[in-house]
Order: sequence, then C-alpha cells, then structure tokens
Amino acid sequence: MATDALEARAVVSASFELPASHPVGALLTESGLDAEPGEPLIVRRIVKADGGSRASVNDQPVSATLLREIGDLLVEVHGQHDDRGLLNAKGHRALLDAFGGIDIRPLTSAWADWQAAVETLDAARAEAEEAARDREFLDHAVGELEAIGPEPGEEAELAEQRATMQKGDRISGDLQEISELLDGSEGGLARLRQAARRADRIAGEHALLAEALAALDRALIEADLAEEKLAEAAHLLAFDPKRLDEVETRLFEIRALARKHRVEPDELPRLAEELAAKLERIEGGEAHLAALEQEVAAKREAAQFRTAIEPLEEAQWGAAGRERVAFEISTNPGAPFGPLAKIASGGELSRFILALKVALAEQGEAVTMVFDEIDRGVGGAVASAVGDRLARLAESAQILVVTHSPQVAARARRQWLIAKTSDGFVTRTSVHQLDEGERREEIARMLSGAEITDEARAQADRLLEGV
Repeated sequence: MATDALEARAVVSASFELPASHPVGALLTESGLDAEPGEPLIVRRIVKADGGSRASVNDQPVSATLLREIGDLLVEVHGQHDDRGLLNAKGHRALLDAFGGIDIRPLTSAWADWQAAVETLDAARAEAEEAARDREFLDHAVGELEAIGPEPGEEAELAEQRATMQKGDRISGDLQEISELLDGSEGGLARLRQAARRADRIAGEHALLAEALAALDRALIEADLAEEKLAEAAHLLAFDPKRLDEVETRLFEIRALARKHRVEPDELPRLAEELAAKLERIEGGEAHLAALEQEVAAKREAAQFRTAIEPLEEAQWGAAGRERVAFEISTNPGAPFGPLAKIASGGELSRFILALKVALAEQGEAVTMVFDEIDRGVGGAVASAVGDRLARLAESAQILVVTHSPQVAARARRQWLIAKTSDGFVTRTSVHQLDEGERREEIARMLSGAEITDEARAQADRLLEGV
C-alpha cells in the first residue's frame, strides 16, 4: 500500500521559554549550538516509517544523545515505575545540596494514618467517659432491643401481612357468596354445562346453533378460570384471627420502639449494634483504650524517611564531594531502611516523587514535569491531597498530568480529553481541550462511569468550585 509523505513520518515539536540562567543554555554553548537569549527554544524530532529519525534544536541538527540530555534538563517524566530522576540515588547528593539541608517530613499517607489513629483514640476516650455516665440507660436499652430483636425490613413485611389479612376479613362474605353462586348442582357452572350439552345435540341443525355452542364453550373456559382465581384469592386472603393479633402486636411493638429511640424501624438493628458496642467498650474499658494507644504508636512509626550519607574512599572522591548521598525509607515498623526504588511500591514511588518535587520546587531546573497516573490506587482524601500538591507545584513549573482521578483533574487550570478511535484498519488518538461545560460533564463521567447522573454532576460542580 502506498503512503503519502505525511503518513510516512511523524513530527513532534515542543517550544520552551527559559530564563537566561537555565543550565540548558550552557549545554547548547558547549555543544556549539546557537541560542538567542530570551527567544523560545524549539526542540523537534522526526521519526520515519522505516525507523530512521532526525532531531534538531532551533532548526540545528543534534544527535539523539544530546537531545536526551537537553530533554532531561527541560522535562521530567514521572510514572509508577520510573527509574530515573529522584529514584536514582546518583542524583540525590545534588538535590540535597540544592535543598540546603531542609529535613524532609514523613510521608503524607503515614501522617494521615497516624492522625486518624489519634482521632479514633480521642473519640474512644470521650465515648468511654460519656458511656460510663449512661451505663444504666444502655443496660435497659440493649436489653429491650435484644428482647424484641427487630430485623431489617420486618416492619414493612408485618404491615403488608396485616393489610392482607384485614382485606380478607372485609371481603370474606363476598367470596363465600360468589362461591355458592358458582358451585353445586344448581350453581352457575353446572347450569352452564347443561346448556352446553343440550346445544351440542342440536348444533348441526343450523350454523347459528354451532356458533352458540362455541360461545358456550368459551364461556365455560372463562368460568373455570374465574373459579380458579377466586379459589386462589380466597386462599391467599384467608387468615387466622390469632395470627392477625400476633402480627399487630409485633408491628406495634417495633413501631413504638422506633418512636422511643427516634429512628426509623429499619434502623433499630443498627441501633442495637451501636448501643451494644458502647456497652461492650465500657465493659472492655482500659483494654480497648490500651489497644488503640498501641495502634497510635505503631502508626506514628509506620513509615520513615532519611537521607543516608556514606563516606567514600579517597579514590572515589569527586568534584561533588567525598560522600555518597541516597534517600532511603522504611515503610513498616521495625523494617530496615532501603533505597526508594526497592522498598516502595509503584504508587508509593510516584507519591514520594511528588512530595519531594513539591519540597524542592524552588531548586528544580526542569520547566516542564509530566506525571503519568501518579494517583493510581488512591481515592477520596488522598486523591484530593495529590491534586493540591500538584497544583502547588504548578505555581513554579508547567505540570502535565495523565489521570483518571476526578479530584486531581478538578485541580487543573485546563483539561484535555484523550480518546482513541478505530475504523477497523487505522487507530487514531485525538486530543481535545474541554470548555467549562464539557469539563463538568467529563469530571462527572469520571465520578459515575458510563451513565452520568445528576448527583455526579453536582459532585463535579463541588470539586470545580473548590479549585
């Protein structure tokens, strides 16, 4: 198949506006390339269909190696399995020197876990004090709820049974009278059958008589069906007065108990569990609080971060100094420290990178940073925290984020939708910048899935209003 010139190659271009002090200027001068101060730096690469490629900077040819060096100074790309940049211990000494010795705090997730444990402990202490004052009430309430033992949905089921039996009571006389009119040797069905038998003997005498016989046969079929339905209804509506009294007693007890505790009848089982748990915590007392205190201590030590500085042999000294610098973490209590890339999971690595980039924002050199699904595996408050930190980082650099998180997308200044289409032969990828209305719909879709609900749109509005 023949292809034209445009289909036979791909061209990727990027334009950067750099401060005069940016290190890429020195690299270009060292490589013998012209770069006008204050002018945009245009980087371009052409890839041919046969595998060949060409690269240029400001329309001046450069090698792939030099293009990579320039790109590393201009753009940082971070994903869950990134083995470059901050995960490479070779660059940690420079980051530490640039940072000026500021201590990096524990991971946001570890801090959140610790604070959540502290809040749980505080709530348990306050609840224990309050519950101790209400011991007599709890004993009585739990005993009463356990004695009745309401089940979810029971109130509605009892109400339906009661209504059905009451209907049966009201119409039982009518059902009995209808049955007497249809049944027996003198009933309506018996007479209808007699008429059909006599009509059958004379049906051959005239066409109208045959039609009359057919109508009688249909009437018998419908009458038999009516008899069956009446019998079925009578069975379903039949009731035992004693059973009706039992149902009403149980129904009224459940409703009275719900009114007493100011809850819906279906909430009584949950209330019983909550009150029983409060009573159990009183009885457990100090043991329960001690367990929570141990959890707080464990969360406090759950994840640690440190900078390891190792002296080098004289033969290994260099222009950067006499020590090897590396960032290390310990993600579990008692676990040894180790390199970031070996200890942290994919999602943890991405969020470590984000936390460090926010801390080092003023010392960074890259003017553009790309984060590829840095929020994978997190949601809710953690996703919101990731979005906040990305927005903070965007104050000093251009940040591009590939995300499926509505909390992160809502923090962006602009949003694009990337989609793939195929006609069965060629697959194309399109990029479309969303206006405000389209952005609201897309964030609502990210929240609810394929079917966008009004609730999702309202939540999307709240996310966008918080930006």
